[in-house]
Amino acid sequence: MSKRSIAGQTALVTGAAKRIGRAICLALAGEGVNIVVHYRRSESEAAELLDELTSEGVSAWAVRADFEKPDEYETLIQRAIDAAGSLDILVNNASIFPPDTLDNVTFDSLKTNIEVNAWVPFVLSRDFAKLAGKGKIINLIDSRVTDADWNHVGYILSKHVLAALTDMTAIAYAPDIAVNAIAPGLILPPPGKDQSYIERLADTVPLKRHGDPRDIAEAAVFLAKSKFLTGEVIYVDGGRHLKEYRNG
Repeated sequence: MSKRSIAGQTALVTGAAKRIGRAICLALAGEGVNIVVHYRRSESEAAELLDELTSEGVSAWAVRADFEKPDEYETLIQRAIDAAGSLDILVNNASIFPPDTLDNVTFDSLKTNIEVNAWVPFVLSRDFAKLAGKGKIINLIDSRVTDADWNHVGYILSKHVLAALTDMTAIAYAPDIAVNAIAPGLILPPPGKDQSYIERLADTVPLKRHGDPRDIAEAAVFLAKSKFLTGEVIYVDGGRHLKEYRNG
């Protein structure tokens, strides 16, 4: 059986300059995929990533967009195509992760979470379907969409919305576009926390360890190569979603 190749294709990865987004870019570049690096504030990190990607022998471009400004994100797909010439893969990775609980979540906070974490990925997916016409969409959700995150209420509600949109767009955009999702678990500590934060939680995972951004990147490569998957969620969480942890 011949090895499936995605070399020569072009991917737009949102929130690409750091953390999981960066790992996905490097993994795709390792497969010969050209990369459009989206960033908001991380201009220097994006520039460093461009150098690293081009050293891998692929082409790379940077595009900026603030996902709280419609005039910026509503033009992102077109600007990416203008820069790269075409798009074959869209990875909706960028998100915000503000802390809130049922006691203090506000409507404004919920709106911001839904705009950045669900609405913008949908707008980009819709524009990708219109302007690219065919290819792969990969959404980053969260393994807790099977349960709850009591300390990030607005965030997890927005990821529930994105999970539902994954199913809906998988149907609506077939057969030319496949839409799937990755649900990360314990991969990286949240901003402001150190590595010990996730190490302390490793015992909550059936495999008794936390993951690594490369685990997510490998799942993204698998979905980018797949010819017969759509509407699926890959839980990259060491089995944590299988356990009951509603109380923390």
